[in-house]
Amino acid sequence: MSESPLTAWFDRDGKLLRLRLARPPANIIDAEMITALETAFSERISQPDLKGILLDHDGPNFSFGASVEEHLPDQCEAMIKGLHAIILRMVECPLPILVVVRGQCLGGGLEIAAAGNFVFAAPECAFGQPEIKLAVFAPAASCLLSERIGHAKAADILFTGRTVSGYEADDIGLVDRVADDPEAAALGYFDKYIAPLSGSSLRYAVRAARAAHVAHIKACLSWVEELYLTGLMQTHDAEEGLRAFIEKRQPEWENR
Repeated sequence: MSESPLTAWFDRDGKLLRLRLARPPANIIDAEMITALETAFSERISQPDLKGILLDHDGPNFSFGASVEEHLPDQCEAMIKGLHAIILRMVECPLPILVVVRGQCLGGGLEIAAAGNFVFAAPECAFGQPEIKLAVFAPAASCLLSERIGHAKAADILFTGRTVSGYEADDIGLVDRVADDPEAAALGYFDKYIAPLSGSSLRYAVRAARAAHVAHIKACLSWVEELYLTGLMQTHDAEEGLRAFIEKRQPEWENR
């Protein structure tokens, strides 16, 4: 594809970096999308006047998740390492990241959203980590969701693969605000609470507040990545679940 999967521009007189997933309706978090996000973060967040980042999406859905084809054994290591690199880049970012979600926010899409600081969601959203239904697990979400909503609530989402609505996500702390127009809500929050602040002091405040979180996520990502690649992906059922999804058939589990 020739067009970039991500649109990036500065808003609010250069105070706000806008990043928009631009491959609707699915906005798949594939290698090309990950590279575009990595480039945007590495090239743009050093601007001294910048005080925040707003990540949203074209089309009706935030993201259906990562590319299932890239989860197959011959590609999964590159995919997992690339996704974890951008997750860590977001977690370590010295600026607040506001995420706007409409429609479906699943799998790798939810992992990207959960790496931000504040999530603004529409009521009709559907959040979930359906990986377990394909006999794999969500490595980054295994780290991020427990930090964000607590172990028991994270386990419910990760172990079952079920989806939760915008209102349920708000109730369990997965999102920070539900609004009919989440983009307007996020921009209003930025304008009222973040834009008036000192940009340089804000960067120190974000780093200080996130220090323990960053250390935990970095260590956890390393551990679950190893578990995924050298444990899970050596099993019969993991590959069977992925191939059955791609081939649009029912999987045949051997429980090994």
